[in-house]
Amino acid sequence: MAAAWIAGLAIVALVFTGWRQPARAQPRTRRDATGTAGAIGAAVEVDHEPGEVYRRPGPLRRLLAAAAGLGITIVTGAVVAIVLAFALALTVIRLTGLLGR
Repeated sequence: MAAAWIAGLAIVALVFTGWRQPARAQPRTRRDATGTAGAIGAAVEVDHEPGEVYRRPGPLRRLLAAAAGLGITIVTGAVVAIVLAFALALTVIRLTGLLGR
């Protein structure tokens, strides 16, 4: 019965959330080079400069990236395993305590 109440309240909350109108952006005025609103057709001068050429990382950097990724994976897995083991142990203790009554 409690789960039905919670599900019903969740549906009501979703319906009320859906009725809200989305925020609409207001049209912005264009600004000139000085930062003040100017004429819409005003041209702005742009300097085009070439960027740096892409170079692939060397083998040492790739090896370090792979080692760092492996380390993060191991630490994350250990944390997840500890949390799951704690939850499982707590569940077993709780259920055996309830069954022992």
